[in-house]
Amino acid sequence: MSVPAGPTSVPGQLQPALSPSGTSVNSADGSSELSLPSSAATGSSSITGSSAMAGYSNRGPGGLPTELTCRPMGLVVLTGLDITYNAIHRDIWDSFVSGRRPDRVPLNFKVLPGDHEYPKCRSKQRTSYEWYIPKGILKSGWMKKHLSEVPSLVVLFYDLDWDENLWKERQMECATRVEVVRTSLQGRLTRVAVVLIQKNAPLPPGEDVVAAERAAALCAACDLSAKSLFVLPWTGHLLGYTVRLENAFYELSQSYYHMEARKVKAHREFLNKTTHQLLFVRHAFKIAFFSELKQDAQNALKQYKTAYGHLTELRAHDSNMLEIKTIAGFINYKICQQLFTHNAPLDAISQFRKHIDLFKNRVGCPELAFENSDWMSKQFSIFGELFDEAIKMGLTAIQTQHPGFYYQQAANHAIARKQLCRGLCQHATHMPSPNPLEGANNLDFFGQRPWRQGHQSIDPPDAQMEKEGITALQYQELLVDHSWIIIPLLSSAVAQFKKYKSARMKRFLMVQMGEEYYHAKDYSKGLTLLGRVTWDYRSERWWSLLTSILVTSLRCAYLVASLEEYVTISLEIMGRYSQSSPEEKTRVQMNLIRVMSNVPPEAEPGCSSEAVEQAKGLWKGDVTKAEQPKTFTLEMQNIVPFVEFKACFSKNRFTADVPITLNVYIRPSCQFPIRFSKLSVQLSNPIYNAQCIVTDGQPIGEPIMPHDSDTTGDLYLIPNKVKVYTFQFIAVPEDVGKKIEIVSISLSLGDEANRCAHLHWSGGGGDAASVTNIQECVSKRRGEPKEEELDWHLIKIEQATSIASRIPLMEIKLEHAAPSIVNEPYSILATITNKEKTTIRNASITMGLKEGQDSQLEQTTQVSEDIVNFEQNPSICKSRLKGINIEDLASDQQIVRQLYVRCLQVGTRSIIVRVAYTVDAQVEKQASAVSCVCYKDEDVKLDTVMPFDVSIRLTSSKFEEVSSVYAGEPFLMMTDIKCTSPWPLQIVDSHLTLSTDVDFTDEDVESQLKGILLKKYEQACECLSLVTNSNQTKTTISLGQYTVQWRRASDDSDQPIVKTEMALPDISVEHLPLHIDTDLPSHGLVRVPLALQFTIVNHTEMVQNIEASIDPSEAFMFSGHKQVFFRILPSDDQTLLYNLYPLIPGYVKLPRLHLKTPQAPTITDDVVSKMIPSHIYIKPQGKTIINT
Repeated sequence: MSVPAGPTSVPGQLQPALSPSGTSVNSADGSSELSLPSSAATGSSSITGSSAMAGYSNRGPGGLPTELTCRPMGLVVLTGLDITYNAIHRDIWDSFVSGRRPDRVPLNFKVLPGDHEYPKCRSKQRTSYEWYIPKGILKSGWMKKHLSEVPSLVVLFYDLDWDENLWKERQMECATRVEVVRTSLQGRLTRVAVVLIQKNAPLPPGEDVVAAERAAALCAACDLSAKSLFVLPWTGHLLGYTVRLENAFYELSQSYYHMEARKVKAHREFLNKTTHQLLFVRHAFKIAFFSELKQDAQNALKQYKTAYGHLTELRAHDSNMLEIKTIAGFINYKICQQLFTHNAPLDAISQFRKHIDLFKNRVGCPELAFENSDWMSKQFSIFGELFDEAIKMGLTAIQTQHPGFYYQQAANHAIARKQLCRGLCQHATHMPSPNPLEGANNLDFFGQRPWRQGHQSIDPPDAQMEKEGITALQYQELLVDHSWIIIPLLSSAVAQFKKYKSARMKRFLMVQMGEEYYHAKDYSKGLTLLGRVTWDYRSERWWSLLTSILVTSLRCAYLVASLEEYVTISLEIMGRYSQSSPEEKTRVQMNLIRVMSNVPPEAEPGCSSEAVEQAKGLWKGDVTKAEQPKTFTLEMQNIVPFVEFKACFSKNRFTADVPITLNVYIRPSCQFPIRFSKLSVQLSNPIYNAQCIVTDGQPIGEPIMPHDSDTTGDLYLIPNKVKVYTFQFIAVPEDVGKKIEIVSISLSLGDEANRCAHLHWSGGGGDAASVTNIQECVSKRRGEPKEEELDWHLIKIEQATSIASRIPLMEIKLEHAAPSIVNEPYSILATITNKEKTTIRNASITMGLKEGQDSQLEQTTQVSEDIVNFEQNPSICKSRLKGINIEDLASDQQIVRQLYVRCLQVGTRSIIVRVAYTVDAQVEKQASAVSCVCYKDEDVKLDTVMPFDVSIRLTSSKFEEVSSVYAGEPFLMMTDIKCTSPWPLQIVDSHLTLSTDVDFTDEDVESQLKGILLKKYEQACECLSLVTNSNQTKTTISLGQYTVQWRRASDDSDQPIVKTEMALPDISVEHLPLHIDTDLPSHGLVRVPLALQFTIVNHTEMVQNIEASIDPSEAFMFSGHKQVFFRILPSDDQTLLYNLYPLIPGYVKLPRLHLKTPQAPTITDDVVSKMIPSHIYIKPQGKTIINT
């Protein structure tokens, strides 16, 4: 892509383009002039009369001009651009000013015509200061001039291509325009540069000879160096070219400000400490400011500190004190700003403290002491803003050092300014004529008085004018509404203390803000703000502070005619925790009665007469509009009112046939008796609310005539005397087993038909404030209270009571034979007897597990009325059975019901039987009977045990215990059943349900335990012969399930049969390649031959080569192969036959068979010996008895 030409006389020597980027500037709206905001960018015009005073007041002592607080950036003027009618020029301008990003160079661009007149430069530079007396420290227009009027660089944009046909004419025109620019600068050192706008992209370096020649000629004609001529191709990548141009402009701009700073430094050698002290400050400030424009922050900070040091050496007196403090504020601001920017907050804080300590006592003219407070306030406020900005940029503050403290001090000095104004300015009733403050905004030097500009002597030139000037400043100060200066400062401080979690400081400042709103006559905001902090002062029991806040709030509420707020605050001021005097409380109570009687209250003391007249009109208007009844509710838990109450039930538990008694105790703490119109209690069940109401028929404004104490409807309360109101009602049947709670209590003040305030308390009440001081807990009087008096501190709040069912008169007897056995339908015989004096009705039985037991018991317990349901409908058998209706029972009548429980797991359970019934009961003080639902419970603890302890053993056919079996080989399963029940059990049947992998060796298998009776700890055994399927390949198989059917041993043939099922264990199966079947008689006779046959079966898929041999035996003679070799094909067999001839009787050991199988190494002698019999019983020969 094409790039702009570098700063060289040969345009072809190009540099790589920078990537497009942007940065923010003072203005990005595309306007033709980039300028500073406010007055820093526009000339200050002369303001006369009150406008001049207002402008001067806004600026004020210690205020900072805009040109001081903005970021100093070098001014670059672009000329030759027609941004109104030329689209190309407009795009070029936008590329400089639109969408600038922080990484672009800090320059301030302006578009001005070529013949624009710049500020004139001094025609002759001063070479000696011997007779020069400075008239001030810093000229008011100097910073603005160098920021927005005197450019560091003027850039002439000119449309000219290298191949222009009329090159000579266009070259002369360009040179003429450059000369016009130089003439308008009037001898200043401002740099001048030319940018050629070309439509054609430049050629690579060294290829365009014509361009190089014409560039050199143009530089000579315009008297420019090669570094001041640039080319801007008009292509699609304009932003990249613009960034390159900006960087070149930035270097030229920096060189200008560097030369300006050196020129100022050169003047120092002509100065002396005697008469040129002001110039030392001025020159150091100028050098620092030029360093900032040059973006040399380190040197700027150094020079500002130098200027501040020279300033502190100045001789200060009343006539120049304001100027010194003004410039000191400027320099201190710059120093602190630079220190925060360089991440040195501790140095900034140290500098500010030194600054304040140096000038806080330099008041100046005593008649203008308020100016010192104003200056101090602005110093703290400005530093707080700098501190806050640094925090936003990443600085970390702490709770003990943050901007809130500086905003608070600024507010305190503003308050001191207001107080000094009241003390010093009251005599200034008018502005002197002529106005001494005329032209206050157009001073030549910062901080000087408009009536004696440039005067540096100690004594004023005109004493009378000085006096009139002081009077004018005092009169101007009287016109300032200080509250609107104090409130924003306090608001900023509140935000900071809230941010750093300093709650008490935040509340303190909010109170100050509220009071300032009151002084500013914005009573609504003051009332709102004070209302936000009263709760915290109540909770922390700052009664004196709370009282002061309430007094101010009451004035605000009166002045804005806020009825609800006025009544709420009055209720609290009248209370016993208020620190107001008894006279004040009496006055407030009288006003409260007037307001609730629809009569305007008397004015609050301390209010201005003008505000009181307006408030009277508001109150009268509110009274005339009161055609509709006006009622409102006030939440008493949010305040500390003068009336306290405690509500309690007489007992914490009532039965359904006993009236519920509720007592409400009320104690007022006002100054004289007061009458309320209505007392109502709201309970958790609204059906009782109508029975808990007391209404007083007398209006609040009637003469104070108490009711008879025995008459209902008396709400006339005497101060500090406890009065009790009692309510009674009968609980409805729906509330039996529930709680009744006091939800709220409402006390009405006023007439509901006209104006009424409902005082609303939540819950059961209590003291007006939580008691933390022991002195408030102890009664102030000595001795015991009188009989007719109640001690408030001894009354205990009972906010809730429970309603229990009527005590039942019924007897339940449960008969059963514990313990129960797992899976057994356990019988419980329930005998129910009516002991009531009348017939019971709607009776029903509920049986099941007692609440609150293990959840596992819930799932393993079944209850039923019919034993058949356990087998036929097990899904309806839950852990609880409800609604077993029984007929009505007359007095002393009895009924018996059979119930069943089946427990599926061992453990201890609590089984409850509940009978619910309805009976008519007589209630105290009630003529008619009340229908009550009664509940009678009877529970039993039930232990459940297992019927048997079953163990399984596996043995070989020789009754040797084995851990695994061979596939296809018979084995024995031994089941040992031990009775663990304390009750004798009869086994009805037992059977084995085998899995598909196991079979019985016998065809017909019957239970060996049928009919056996087992007592506790007795044991029975059953032996079953099984064999695994030879064709299955599993290594682990399940045997199946063993089932025992039993019942309790009893003469009753109706005892239910219970089935107990046990899962049999899994067994390991070993697969042998060979199997041996033996055919041998069960016994033999001596000297009688018997046959022994071995059949060897090959279960593998390979041919087995086998060597068989048999050991000789002394007990037998035998015929057959003693040793033989043979081969068995897959799935084939081979038979070995031997004839044995027994020689001796007894349990004789057979000859032992040995097999050698090379293809089946697992067939060892031990394996073979397990598959064949080892002994046989041989009987002796019988003897013939010969009868003789």
